[in-house]
Amino acid sequence: MAGGIREHHGEELAENHEINVTPFIDVILVLLIIFMVAAPLATVDVNVDLPASSAKPAPRPEEPLYVTVKQDLSLAIGNDPVAREAFSAALDGVTQGNRDRRIFLRADKAVDYGQFMEVMNLLRDAGYLKIALVGLETAPAAAAPQPASPASGAAGGTP
Repeated sequence: MAGGIREHHGEELAENHEINVTPFIDVILVLLIIFMVAAPLATVDVNVDLPASSAKPAPRPEEPLYVTVKQDLSLAIGNDPVAREAFSAALDGVTQGNRDRRIFLRADKAVDYGQFMEVMNLLRDAGYLKIALVGLETAPAAAAPQPASPASGAAGGTP
């Protein structure tokens, strides 16, 4: 109880050593309600189809240096085929030892990811760290194909 019954009638009031916890409990309950309402809002569980980038491609240098991984896993620097053993020396010869030159790396669609990473490791081991990956530029609408509707069957009807 917050107040007490006075047993003496003096001028001074007796000290009350009891803690009033009712305001403390009220604050805790308000905080609990706030967190219960805010917790579901903090999670991101929304499926979103992100749009394709419409940014303009970066300008190409005057003399781009392409390293190509062909379907048979052979390498080419520019238009010249190169053996993997001589790759580092041939690349140094073409770039004249300039390891800051950007290398445009392109690969056939059928090349395995592991094989592609081996070529990137060859470039890194040779000291070339500025590697740009080359791909086909597509229109933004073609970048995200629409999934087929399960309701449309062989009859071709609309749902």
